[in-house]
Amino acid sequence: MIRSAIVVTWAGAALLSGCQQASVKMTDSSDGPHVIAASDIEAGRYVVLVGGCNDCHTPQYATTGGAQPPESEWLKGSTEGHTGPWGVSYGKNLRLTVAGHSEDEWVQLLATGTSLPPMPWPSVRAMSEADKRAVYRYIKSMPGDPGQPAPAALPPGATPPAA
Repeated sequence: MIRSAIVVTWAGAALLSGCQQASVKMTDSSDGPHVIAASDIEAGRYVVLVGGCNDCHTPQYATTGGAQPPESEWLKGSTEGHTGPWGVSYGKNLRLTVAGHSEDEWVQLLATGTSLPPMPWPSVRAMSEADKRAVYRYIKSMPGDPGQPAPAALPPGATPPAA
């Protein structure tokens, strides 16, 4: 097994917004490759950024064509609904989710989670434990107002309220 750091195209953590290069380390553990950065918080920030988390979990991100909002607004949940045969789903406020879970509970949630589309659970479950912990630590470190809960999902045929 390769033990040195290598640069590869990183495909973990739900790359919804395209691939970027990241430094990953092949380990002897079953946990697999993970992001290496100056700190766990920086690694978590990177996973959030390239994993497309802002696409659904950051207010107004989708309506701005992906213009990068201030980091102080990241992951506060969204009132922009995602409509499909399942009804309408909303990106949860991950800051509040993290605040309500221990790090171990967060890792377990990401390892076993399910919810409505467009959440890419198979990709999230495939993330290394190290990256799941890094995302938790990054979100936990975010200063400021954590925001409000996102709206509850609506059943098929329901009309979302006007914004």
